[in-house]
Amino acid sequence: MGSRQVTSWQDRNITVAGLGVSGISAARALAGLGAVVTVVDNGDGDAHRARAAELAELGIEVRLGRLEGGEGAGEVLPEGTDLVVTSPGWKPDSPLFLEAAKAGVDVVGDVEIAWQLRGENAAPWLAITGTNGKTTTTQMLASILRAAGLKTAAVGNIGTPIIDVVTGEEQYDVLAVELSSYQLHWAPSVRAHSAAVLNLAPDHLDWHGSMEAYAADKGRIYEGNTIACVYNVADAATEHLVEEADVEEGCRAIGFTLGAPGPSMLGVVDGILVDRAFVQNRQKNAQELAHVDDVNPPAPHNIANALAAAALARAFGVEPRAVRDGLRDFRPDAHRVAFVDEVDGVRYVDDSKATNTHAAEASLAAFEPVVWIAGGLAKGATFDELVQKSAKRLRGVVLMGADRALIAEALARHAPEVPVTDLERTDTGAMLAAVREAARLAEPGDTVLLAPACASMDMFANYNKRGDAFADAVRELASGSAADTA
Repeated sequence: MGSRQVTSWQDRNITVAGLGVSGISAARALAGLGAVVTVVDNGDGDAHRARAAELAELGIEVRLGRLEGGEGAGEVLPEGTDLVVTSPGWKPDSPLFLEAAKAGVDVVGDVEIAWQLRGENAAPWLAITGTNGKTTTTQMLASILRAAGLKTAAVGNIGTPIIDVVTGEEQYDVLAVELSSYQLHWAPSVRAHSAAVLNLAPDHLDWHGSMEAYAADKGRIYEGNTIACVYNVADAATEHLVEEADVEEGCRAIGFTLGAPGPSMLGVVDGILVDRAFVQNRQKNAQELAHVDDVNPPAPHNIANALAAAALARAFGVEPRAVRDGLRDFRPDAHRVAFVDEVDGVRYVDDSKATNTHAAEASLAAFEPVVWIAGGLAKGATFDELVQKSAKRLRGVVLMGADRALIAEALARHAPEVPVTDLERTDTGAMLAAVREAARLAEPGDTVLLAPACASMDMFANYNKRGDAFADAVRELASGSAADTA
C-alpha cells in the first residue's frame, strides 16, 4: 500500500469515512484547506445528525444511513473522489475501500493526513505501538519530556486528534504519539524520529486477517526511523520487526529488558533502571535513570513500559534526572492495575483494561496469591497458555460474562485444583456478586484482581464502566465490613 504526497488540497475531492472524532477532525481540517469534503457513515442516529448539521455549516456534505439504492452511505464511493480518508476502525475489506481500489483511489487514515499537514520545522514524533501498554507508555514518555522542560503532547490514539495538534497554533518541541495497528495500516508515509514496539500478541485478528498481517502493520512504525528503533528483548517478534525495517543510516536498535541490560539496552540492576545505550563507552558503563519504586505502579509490565518510554526519551537527548522526575510525576489512567481498597487484609485491584490474554497475563504476574475475576467477550481468544502460566498464582477464580466457559475449560485442563465460581447472572448486580464471591475465596494477604482477559461489551458499555462497577462493588463490600465490625 502506498500513498501519494499531496502538495495542494485546494479543490481536491476528499471522501472521509466515518463521523467519529477523527473523521470530524479530518473533515474540518481538509475543508479549511480548500478541499471539497464529503463525509459518509452508515449511522443515522440523533448524534450522527447533530454532527452532520455542524459540518454542513462549514460547507461539508454528509451522507448518512441508507441511500436510495439501499446501500449504506458508507459503502458507496462518491463520484469524483480523489482520496479516501478513513477512521481507524473501518476494516480494509470494507465495500467503500474495495470500490476505491478498483477506481485507483488511495485510502489513508487521519494519522497519514496529520503527517502530510505538518508545517515547516514540525515537531519530531516519538512513536509507540504494541498489543498492550501503548497508552501508559505514551503518557509516561510525555511526562518525562515535560520534566525535561520540553513542550509536548500525548497524541495519536489518545488525547486531542492528531490533525488538530499538527495544524493548531500551539508549537511543540516533540510529540509522544501512540499508534494503533489500525492507524499504522493506513499511514504509509509516517517517519518517526524514534519508535518502540512494546510487545506482540494475537489481537484484532478479525480486522487484520492474520497474525502476520497484524505484526506487519505494527512494524510499519519503524520505517524511516532516524535515531532509534526500540524493541522488547523478551519478545523476539519485536526485534525481528526492527531487523526487517528500512531505516535511515545510523539508526540504532535499542532493547529494553527487565533483567540486566547488555550494551545498547536499558534494563534493571538491583532495583534500579539503568541505561547502557545512550552513554559513553556502553561496553563498560551504565547510567542510573530511576528506581523501580519511582514507577507507578511498579508491576513488572509497567516497569517494562517505563524502560521503553525512557529509551525513547534518551534517544531524543533527555537527561537522566528528567527520566526519574517524569516517572515520579506520572499517574496512570483509571482501570489500569489501579488499587481500589483493602478490606479485611485483602487488596482489591482494578485492571479492567486487561481486555486480552496478553494483558491479563502481565497483570496476574504482578501479584501472588490472586483471586482472579475474569470473563466477558473472548474475541476468538484461547486461554490455555494464560492459565498454564498463571496457575501457581491462583487462590481461586470467579468467572462471569458470555465466554466464561472457555476460561473454565482451560482451568479444568491446567489448574483443576483451583476453586472456580461460575456466575451465570448478567444483571447490574453481577459485579457485586463476583466481588463477594472473590472475598469469600480470598485470605488475608491475597489480592482480588479484576483482569478479565476479555472485552466488556457483553455486559458493560466499555471497560471503564466495568471497572467502575468493580470499584463500586468493592466500596460496598468495605462499607458492609465496617458495619460488621462497628
